[in-house]
Amino acid sequence: MLRIHFSEVDLARVRVAAEPDPMWEVLSTLHRLQSRGGRRQFAAWRRTVCADLNTAGLSRPVRGVLFALYPLGPYLPDFLTPPEGEGGVAAALDGILRLPRQDVLAQVRLLDGISPVPSWALRLGQGPERRELTELIRRYHEVAVVPYGEEMAGELVAHRGLLARALLTGGVEALLASLGPRFRWRRPVLEVDYRTDRDLHLRGRGIRIVPTYFSWGTPVALADAGLPPVLSYPLSPPPVPEEALPTERVPLGALLGGTRARVLRCVADGLTTGELARAVGVSLSGASRHTTVLRDAGLTTSRQVGPTVLHTLTPLGAALLGQALGGGPGNDDAPQARRGRGGRRTARP
Repeated sequence: MLRIHFSEVDLARVRVAAEPDPMWEVLSTLHRLQSRGGRRQFAAWRRTVCADLNTAGLSRPVRGVLFALYPLGPYLPDFLTPPEGEGGVAAALDGILRLPRQDVLAQVRLLDGISPVPSWALRLGQGPERRELTELIRRYHEVAVVPYGEEMAGELVAHRGLLARALLTGGVEALLASLGPRFRWRRPVLEVDYRTDRDLHLRGRGIRIVPTYFSWGTPVALADAGLPPVLSYPLSPPPVPEEALPTERVPLGALLGGTRARVLRCVADGLTTGELARAVGVSLSGASRHTTVLRDAGLTTSRQVGPTVLHTLTPLGAALLGQALGGGPGNDDAPQARRGRGGRRTARP
């Protein structure tokens, strides 16, 4: 178990990632390729990515280099998930390059003592070797993460909506209590299901919470307690397997007006089924039917919050609503579609 100790100052400095962190997603995808965890949920993603890595000539270097540095185990080098990841992949890779040589070597040697690494890994303190590593990470990110940017962003927007609702209702402590079944808030300590037993004292630094689309199982924190605290954990629930999705799609034309257009507008900021029924002027069962159709079409997403269900837009839903309502630069009322930093998703994971 991981016990995170909060002071009053720390509670005021809790932050939730606004967009997917590229380096935490790189780590998670590499673990999906090495582990059976999430195998069913990410089956289609795995097939697509393995084929794309082979086409790009990356299969061998990913197995020989990245698997060695991102092993399944109790320790992961912190320099591979730098704080600069908050600013995007380019900033993250630059952060890896700028890290002092001795810090990189210390972390590689620590990894080597737990999970033996190839001899080349001990040369990562040097500039040329580290540049080769960051270029490989960049190319891997382009194949395994970038095509799924919109879906990742949509899931994160929905999850942040749930956390924001908890925050507005009960404050930061309610937010911490609503992170999911892997967490238990026992003031002033957040208990986290974890691979090892440890305590993390924040000491006024606060913590950055990073929900991660491709992660699975237990959350992950930085190993060095002296670094700015970060906690990454899986977005929940996991993606629906492709084979479980409806085989027939609802025509988009059926969603461009009337009651469902009103439903799309109303859920832009997140509403429960009861709130939606009152806002649109339909029965609870009617509201449930409309959200089911929209969810099956990929336009909305629904999340359980205690005894209620909260409905929010996906990026596709926001884009469609903007078009249906005449969205554009001159229409401030139409929600704007959110796009992942890596671009549009091209295959369903």
